[in-house]
Amino acid sequence: MSTTTKIALVTGGSRGLGKDMAINLAKKGIDVILTYVNNKEAADETVKAIEALGRKAAALRLDMANIKAIDPFVQELSATLQSKWNTNAFDCLINNAGIGGGATIDKVTEEMFDEFLNVHFKGVYFLTQKCLPLINNNGRVINISTGTTRFTNPGYSVYASMKGAVEVLTKYMAREFGPRGITVNIVAPGPVATDFNNATIRSNPQLQERLGALSPLNRVGEAENDIGPVVAFLCTDEARWVNGQRIEVSGGINV
Repeated sequence: MSTTTKIALVTGGSRGLGKDMAINLAKKGIDVILTYVNNKEAADETVKAIEALGRKAAALRLDMANIKAIDPFVQELSATLQSKWNTNAFDCLINNAGIGGGATIDKVTEEMFDEFLNVHFKGVYFLTQKCLPLINNNGRVINISTGTTRFTNPGYSVYASMKGAVEVLTKYMAREFGPRGITVNIVAPGPVATDFNNATIRSNPQLQERLGALSPLNRVGEAENDIGPVVAFLCTDEARWVNGQRIEVSGGINV
């Protein structure tokens, strides 16, 4: 099941932090399959950026809110691995796809709760389960969390709770996948100026200043430089002894 070239699957890899992860993986010599929901044009642009770095890439559609879409996606993933890479396995799974938005507890609806549950926890759980037979021994699983599992931000109770569940899940994955040499870690970004959550941080200089002041480095994160390189590092052989860890990449916010 092995292949000489490493291949990574990045969910939500067409834009924002996922795009940065995908490009940094390519810089490490790793080929990338990325997923998108609606914006195929952005996904294709990311594929071209990866190919410009000399790596192979592909983009597949996956809506993490629809749990029933996982099985057909994994079938398409298998077919893509065979047709483009002549292999039946890949090496690194990065569970990055997510949705933004929030509400204080008194305004959270069951519909909102269920959508966040599917995208941020249930989808991560079952996508990883379904992909596990396709992940090479000594591979990597990297989940993405948030700084708001450590400190509170009103309106993020649902989002942060689901991410907290994935942090616990990460430890169980590390324990259960360990016999195959697969390491599992979770990266928790702090505030980053991206288009996530309708570009709430990126488009609001006052909010950037307020959040940046919470870090000893006096700024918010940059999508192009601060998160992707850490995820890419965890996919390399140099990180083979890092396992079962929550790695916060936040500039020391609320330290």
